[in-house]
Amino acid sequence: MAKVTEHLSNTQGKPVFSIEIIPPVKGSNIDDLLKSIEPMMELKPPFIDVTFHREEYILKNLPDGGSKEIKIRKRPGTVGICASILHKFNIDPVPHVLCGGFTKEETEDLLIDLNYLGIENVLALRGDYARPYNSFKAKKDGHFYANELVGQINDMNNGKYLHEEAEYLNASNFCIGVAAYPEKHFEAPDLDQDIENLKRKIAAGADYVVTQMFFDNQKYFDFVNRCRAEGITIPIIPGLKVLATKKQLDVLPKLFYLDMPEAFRKEVMACENDKHAKQLGIEWCVQQCRELIDFGVPALHFYTMSKSDTTLAVARQVF
Repeated sequence: MAKVTEHLSNTQGKPVFSIEIIPPVKGSNIDDLLKSIEPMMELKPPFIDVTFHREEYILKNLPDGGSKEIKIRKRPGTVGICASILHKFNIDPVPHVLCGGFTKEETEDLLIDLNYLGIENVLALRGDYARPYNSFKAKKDGHFYANELVGQINDMNNGKYLHEEAEYLNASNFCIGVAAYPEKHFEAPDLDQDIENLKRKIAAGADYVVTQMFFDNQKYFDFVNRCRAEGITIPIIPGLKVLATKKQLDVLPKLFYLDMPEAFRKEVMACENDKHAKQLGIEWCVQQCRELIDFGVPALHFYTMSKSDTTLAVARQVF
């Protein structure tokens, strides 16, 4: 097994193909997820990201007129899925590790479990808001910013645990990825501040970057050039999503705070049905990939939503 950065450095001039999957909803089993991964084995992805979903809350009304928070977790199973990927496919899993919903102690326990399983890569993220709330709140004694989380993981890599009684433990050896936003994080006042935030994560120990999805390559090119001008030298992997329905023209920008190129939007809106929209989405992403390869990207990372058909249709044309 190897670190993501090692996979990126052994490409022989060709970009790496990688994917991100999401755990099935609570009550489901892993079989369908693994079946969705199997077709993509023909492309030999060296690593697969697995998202981690924080808790959500339901507000239950009480007889006295008040309300009570009931905590739920809709998509558990990230650690088990990562272990299955590692042992079934002999591919490096990259579990997402979140600030939101976890104390520092819970984070350390998670990292110890991952290390025990032989998992050497993680993607460190702040995470989203806990629904139904509209602002981010760290758990008591948890991290508020992703750079703090990166710092804790890096401390473990240097043999530094949270408490003295844990000092007998061996140092971990995680390769740490972080997120970046070519169209800026929606909470950042501007892209300059967003890049400063990225630099803080790198200073804390990040080894590589994966971007939020985008449909306009120029946004990525400009972002990478600005990062390099700011002295950021670590790999910046572009994140891609194949548009599969006309509805996604509106859903994706709202969920991920991105712009759809107007020319692409007009073409999709002119499609007679979702079948035609999906084909156009595939063609658009193929063109994106070819331009990104010409730009010299280290990898092409696909947000699959745990479905393989559109990603395969694109990847077979560009790899």
